Amino acid sequence: MASYVAAIDQGTTSTRTMIFDHSGQVVASDQREHKQIFPKAGWVEHDAEEIWANTRATAAGALAGADLTAGDIAAVGITNQRETTLVWDRRTGKPVYNAIVWQDTRTDRIIGELGALGGGQERYRDRTGLPLATYFSGPKIKWILDNVEGVRERAENGDLLFGNMDTWVLWNMTGGVDGGIHVTDPTNASRTLLMDLDTLSWDESIAADMGIPMSMLPEIRSSSETYGTTRERGALGGVPIAGILGDQQAATFGQACLSVGEAKNTYGTGNFVLLNTGTDKVMSQNGLLTTVCYKIGSKDTVYALEGSIAVTGSLVQWLRDNLKMISSAAEIEEHARTVEDNGGAYIVPAFSGLFAPYWRSDARGAVVGLTRYVNKGHLCRAVLEATGFQTREVIDAMNADSGVPLKTLKVDGGMVVNDLLMQFQADILGVSVIRPKVNETTALGAAYAAGLAVGFWESEDDIRSNWAEDRRWEPSMDESRREREYRNWKKAVTRTFDWVEDGD
Repeated sequence: MASYVAAIDQGTTSTRTMIFDHSGQVVASDQREHKQIFPKAGWVEHDAEEIWANTRATAAGALAGADLTAGDIAAVGITNQRETTLVWDRRTGKPVYNAIVWQDTRTDRIIGELGALGGGQERYRDRTGLPLATYFSGPKIKWILDNVEGVRERAENGDLLFGNMDTWVLWNMTGGVDGGIHVTDPTNASRTLLMDLDTLSWDESIAADMGIPMSMLPEIRSSSETYGTTRERGALGGVPIAGILGDQQAATFGQACLSVGEAKNTYGTGNFVLLNTGTDKVMSQNGLLTTVCYKIGSKDTVYALEGSIAVTGSLVQWLRDNLKMISSAAEIEEHARTVEDNGGAYIVPAFSGLFAPYWRSDARGAVVGLTRYVNKGHLCRAVLEATGFQTREVIDAMNADSGVPLKTLKVDGGMVVNDLLMQFQADILGVSVIRPKVNETTALGAAYAAGLAVGFWESEDDIRSNWAEDRRWEPSMDESRREREYRNWKKAVTRTFDWVEDGD
């Protein structure tokens, strides 16, 4: 009998396959990074064929690492970087253009044109839960159709398919040009600006506004059901693919935030705070997104409020790769600990504009408060604190929308191994910050969705019982300092506004 569940975690910087046992423990993992392509300022792309090759390689590597075969795997779940947009030919399987990544800002003019049709930034929010912003997939599809030669005609002829990376991976894993399944789930569909949150179906009028043929769009199925089986010649040949969750919803599921009012924050390339609002669709009044949290089979849809922050972990990468101030991400804590505070320096990483709660595509990054006193340690500390401050802004908005102040914050992702950051996060929020024993909650959430669909786990109670606390940070900063630091941060944020002018 199959004793494990696998998850494909297709992220912004890498793809990995992870294998979990029934207790939710990691049995094996294999990971490969892919190239980050920056054709112009503000443009970010990925090579989708490289990602598919890495998916195959990591699946084989994870199985080999645990000395397992496909017969040992009960099901496969998929989780993915959301909003990243790909269009490919259904007959050749070839992308017509690189995947346009969620961070990319090239659709700013398209956003303005759509807003000018009426309603501005709020034009589609009542149906989609989202503001008009460069973040989402629909305008990216429109850009490809408008700017890649011959593509619009091929799309209108029914030759092209759209998908976020979950759909691309699923289509290829189930056969590609030879019978590949063109499906997504509501957590991903809700990030396109094209899905009605109430009906979980594509909104034809919005697609028409963007000039997107309906034939391009994948079928929307639940987040936990058997969509098909993997192609026989793959390492996971014949295994059911039975779960799809966008990465942040997967982390919410993996963190067992399955009850109303439970929230998590994932610290990755960006930061994403999700609050489970249950079957109630709460429309934000404070700059957050209303999104699908998950839909398990035929059960009612569960919704969430989300605060999306574009740049957190990638700010550390910028310090390492662009400025060469550190040689590894882990080194930043060492330098930050050489100083007592940020020395008055604040770094606002509006590299792709500002996401929640501002939604300002005209903003650009800034370093403020510099004096001759500031040294490398202060800047390293300011980089870490930028993540904590941005999270505070989102949590404040979430508290205002929900009316229930958050008491504890569950955390996961690559940055939570940084003790200094986690302590600062507790300090600036004034609440407990809790890290689980299994930190790989994104992949684990996708595994749970798949395992539930095939009966590997019986119910959500199994997920709750698997969750266990590893470490907790309690706030130790006095209130006056907390609020003074936060006021300075807010002042720094305003310095980034209106940097990009029309036509830039």
